[in-house]
Amino acid sequence: DDHRELPSVVDPFGTPILAWQQDGSAQQPIDAVDDFVQESALTGEAVAVNKIADQVLPADVPLGDRTNMVFQGTEVLQGRAQVLVTATGMQTELGNIATLLQGVEAEPTPLQQRMTQLGNTLVSSSLVLVALVVIGGGLALGWDRFTDLLEVSLSMAVAVVPESLPAVITVTLALGMQRMVRRHALIRKLPAVETLGSVTTICSDKTGTLTQNKMVVQALYTDGDQIQVTGEGYTPQGQFERAEQPLESLPPALQLLLIASLLCNDAVLQKENGDWAILGDPTEGALLSMAGKAGYSQSDWAQRLPRVAEFPFSSERKRMSVICQNLAESQLPLKAPYAAFTKGSPEAILESCTQQQGQTVTPLTGQQRRQILGQNEQLASQGLRVLGIAYKPLMTGAETVEREAEQGLIWLGLVGMMDPPRPEVKQAVARCRAAGIRPVMITGDHPLTAQAIAAALGILQPGDRVVTGRDLDQLSQPALMEQVADISVYARVAPEHKLQIVRAWQKRRQVVAMTGDGVNDAPALKQSDIGIAMGITGTDVSKEAADMVLLDDNFTSIVAAVEEGRIVYDNIRRFIKYVLGSNIGEVITIAMTPLLGLAGVPLTPLQILWMNFVTDGLPALALAMEKAEPNVMQRPPYQPRESIFARGLGLYMIRVGLVLGIVTIILMLWGYHHTHQPDYGRDSNTWKTMVFTTLCLAQMGHAWAVRSQTRLTIELNPVSNPFLLWAVTLTTVLQLLLIYAPPLRNFFDTYWLSPTELLVCIGFSALIFVWLEAEKLVARLTGRLPQ
Repeated sequence: DDHRELPSVVDPFGTPILAWQQDGSAQQPIDAVDDFVQESALTGEAVAVNKIADQVLPADVPLGDRTNMVFQGTEVLQGRAQVLVTATGMQTELGNIATLLQGVEAEPTPLQQRMTQLGNTLVSSSLVLVALVVIGGGLALGWDRFTDLLEVSLSMAVAVVPESLPAVITVTLALGMQRMVRRHALIRKLPAVETLGSVTTICSDKTGTLTQNKMVVQALYTDGDQIQVTGEGYTPQGQFERAEQPLESLPPALQLLLIASLLCNDAVLQKENGDWAILGDPTEGALLSMAGKAGYSQSDWAQRLPRVAEFPFSSERKRMSVICQNLAESQLPLKAPYAAFTKGSPEAILESCTQQQGQTVTPLTGQQRRQILGQNEQLASQGLRVLGIAYKPLMTGAETVEREAEQGLIWLGLVGMMDPPRPEVKQAVARCRAAGIRPVMITGDHPLTAQAIAAALGILQPGDRVVTGRDLDQLSQPALMEQVADISVYARVAPEHKLQIVRAWQKRRQVVAMTGDGVNDAPALKQSDIGIAMGITGTDVSKEAADMVLLDDNFTSIVAAVEEGRIVYDNIRRFIKYVLGSNIGEVITIAMTPLLGLAGVPLTPLQILWMNFVTDGLPALALAMEKAEPNVMQRPPYQPRESIFARGLGLYMIRVGLVLGIVTIILMLWGYHHTHQPDYGRDSNTWKTMVFTTLCLAQMGHAWAVRSQTRLTIELNPVSNPFLLWAVTLTTVLQLLLIYAPPLRNFFDTYWLSPTELLVCIGFSALIFVWLEAEKLVARLTGRLPQ
């Protein structure tokens, strides 16, 4: 753009903020004073960033470390600045995200691919069957029976297609969605229910998902002693421990450190809706919670030592100080009318510190300074954010100048804090690994912090790598695809990096779930197989791009949703086995009728539709409510690109169809000759109703047997799936009504069966159940259990 044509920009009070000179440079200098910006929309990190105008950074510095830049869409929390606009519209970081989002194309889910394959198989199979029956039958039996052959072929075409399957799959996914909502996972796109069960990799954000999104003090270092602090969140309940043993009494230096933490603090700790929350900066809130664990109240000490002056944090000083009036009841160790309390960068504060020994103030030795700095580095290496705290007795109050108040300070100690992992996430990560799912952390936070959290949760295993966004910039997409399996933690990443990571995993034919809450996460959420947005902290953009929304922002809920997804897919395979295995038996029975020389077709199209919609449909719906197999989260995920007929399902359907067909054909032959005896006193077509009844009742036994691949039906709780019990009972009653209720008998063209004929049908039907249970028993004895 031609900067000379741009007008001067003024604030609401008319003061010029930015004016352009003829050479295109800014007329006023760019500067920043205590400018803190919330960049969570771009980086995902909740900690405000202090902007420094005169800092010079390398061109490849990660987005989260660009402290000399402010970005569109971020929030200024405090301070002031004069800025130079370097990009607008699609050239901004938000524009870059929008460009990435537009370039993402949705891929079919594994279930959609499998159902497409199933549909193609069924259509082609029905066409082949029609051709075989018509052409083969015409050649074998003569073309004078073309009408009979055509009727048989059409009946077979109707029988082979499970009309209830689309409805059953839709209802199954909807029921899975309902169960997931109870486990705090809201599904926005129905096919995502099953896709969750195929997930092989979970790329998770850190802040708020793996962690509590609450800064909590973990460790203190004071008077040469390291002290651990227990407790969760901002709740002021916990203990101070040394070597995992609670302190019986707090040392004087620690007491004074706690008082300083309360007074040099602008945050407020309060209880909201039964939970403790912070009003103000999370870092200062952590100090309030820490002091509360020792029984120290901010309001109490604010009355004892009322604040009379304050020196806010600045990037030059790297500290904040307050001056408080020392009333008589305050009981500070050094008596003085006033006291200054300071917190900030340990290195900056330590430079102007002495030490207190009893009532005497002495200089810190070089050895003591090295020891403190070494402890600071140790805490920082553990991923902790470290603050140094000091104080100084003063003879004067508000008129004391800043320079005097912050010189000659008395060192109190170090405070190490972090956003700790959620207690339940470690177990959830272990469940992921037991289930063959690879957890990966992707965060905009510092590498040391990310590494510490990942190691504590079990995400970072020995031999795994930690890489930064700068490292990713040096890798091509093929190189990243080769190395991605060795990387468990990504830190200081930009939006395009997240997209690259997801694509690298997908290139390795993995099903990827990606979590996110910010605008920056939207492209990766849309690209991933399962995009998971945060329901509490998530932006509208991230939720719109996601397939699922976590209602509690908890990683554990993702694992629970994966478990439900696996159950849904197992149930889909279960009723596909049930429906198609039964249909193959019907097709074989119908196809063999003309070859055996029997007159007519045993099943009318209306009866076949009855079996497909009612006899198949109701138990199939009930099978969708089946509970999980015991090992559902102890086995690796199924191959995402596997066929719907994989792992023996196709062979099972053919095997069951053959057995059902053979049993029904035997019954059909017996029934045909039985009803064609000269002394048979009823319609000779009654054998057709016997075939119809046997097929329907056999499927009821099939439904019970297919509940589990490995366990016998007798080992299962019969009421663990009451829906199946009701479905089998209702279907059996309806089938009997078709035989014995005259209106239904006339409509469905069935015939009345004698008690003996009905018992024969029941006996032949039970053989299917016995066969399937025997298969399980043989497989158990031979150790060839189904996968």
